[in-house]
Order: sequence, then structure tokens, then C-alpha cells
Amino acid sequence: MVLPVVAAAVFAGLGRMVIQRIRLDRAARENHTVALLDAAARARISAALRGAAPPPASMAE
Repeated sequence: MVLPVVAAAVFAGLGRMVIQRIRLDRAARENHTVALLDAAARARISAALRGAAPPPASMAE
């Protein structure tokens, strides 16, 4: 009896996440915005564009 309730809750949660993501993507496309990058990603991109040495090991994936 508990398993169907849990499955329905999980399915509803996933569906809500998908709908929220679609709305955010649609709004971003209409406003021509891009997703924000975290500091580590910005540092790697900057280093690559400048032709600098590879980033420190803590930033490398």
C-alpha cells in the first residue's frame, strides 16, 4: 500500500521538476540569457582563452 503512494509522489516530483525546467528554458530563450557559470568554470575558460598554463589541480576535473 505504501509503495504506490511513494511511487506517485516521486513521479509527481519529477514531473514538476521537468515542467519547471521547461519554463526556465523557455524564459531564457525568450530573453536571450545564458546560464550562470560558477567561479571554477569561469576560471578555466579564462585560462584557456588566455593560453595560460593548465589550472591548478583543485580546479581541474
